[in-house]
Amino acid sequence: MFLVVRALWPESYFNETSAMAQEAAARREGRALGRVVKPGAKEVVGAAGDVVVRRLGDANARFVRPKFKEKITRRFVAMGNPKLRPQDFIAYQQLCAVFFLLLGLFMMYAFKKGLYWSVAFGVFGWFMPYIWLADKIKKRHHQISRALPYSLDLLTLSVEAGLDFQAALGTVVEKGRPGPLQEELGMVLSEIRLGKTREESLRNLSDRVQLDALTAFVSNLIQADRMGTSLGKILRIQSTQMRINRTHRAEKLANEAPIKMLAPLIGCIFPTVFMILFGPIIYRLMFGGGP
Repeated sequence: MFLVVRALWPESYFNETSAMAQEAAARREGRALGRVVKPGAKEVVGAAGDVVVRRLGDANARFVRPKFKEKITRRFVAMGNPKLRPQDFIAYQQLCAVFFLLLGLFMMYAFKKGLYWSVAFGVFGWFMPYIWLADKIKKRHHQISRALPYSLDLLTLSVEAGLDFQAALGTVVEKGRPGPLQEELGMVLSEIRLGKTREESLRNLSDRVQLDALTAFVSNLIQADRMGTSLGKILRIQSTQMRINRTHRAEKLANEAPIKMLAPLIGCIFPTVFMILFGPIIYRLMFGGGP
């Protein structure tokens, strides 16, 4: 059962600050202090699942092509977990494919369906980790998009107050909203302090996040730096434009809401209303007046 759970919801494996890791750290601390701490059942199952995935991933390592490794590693970076291994991702694909194939065979036996049902389930299971990965990237991009205007405003105010770019970026990292954007900006600040140029650090930020809005902002900032334009002026223009784009996106979503509500209205609400309104009339017509 733990293989099924980890194949469908592998967040506990991907999240380094999970409760399982905290329990393991507490157990190690207890041993260091001379106390005996017994691991919980959940931790034992999780550790066993990690061992299975790791060993299966090690067996798949020889079959990982460099092109696939580069592509999936970029997606891991965009998801915010660059330490993941491509071979472990293939292991989850295999586990999901086997689980859904068995589920398809069970449905074929229970509902007398054809063999193509189990094959279709197996194919879906193979591609399910891709769906999960795309969903995680989409959620992270959404968080960054929502936090970007606020962080850009704070950066603009700091630069206009007289701070240089590095000090202003440090202010954003220190006082900004916690989230993936703050983590990425913290990495940019660390790279600048380690000796990289501003352009290199910003390009690395764009390559890691892979978000169009952030890429456009980085490109404009690099171009302004090359042309010698005032940084505060460029940041103010970018901040204003980003606010306008966010307003347009909100208006677009608001205009799409009535169209998206047609399906539940026609399929769920209208039939219920018609049954309540015309049900008694039809009953009287069919049974001659009712009780």
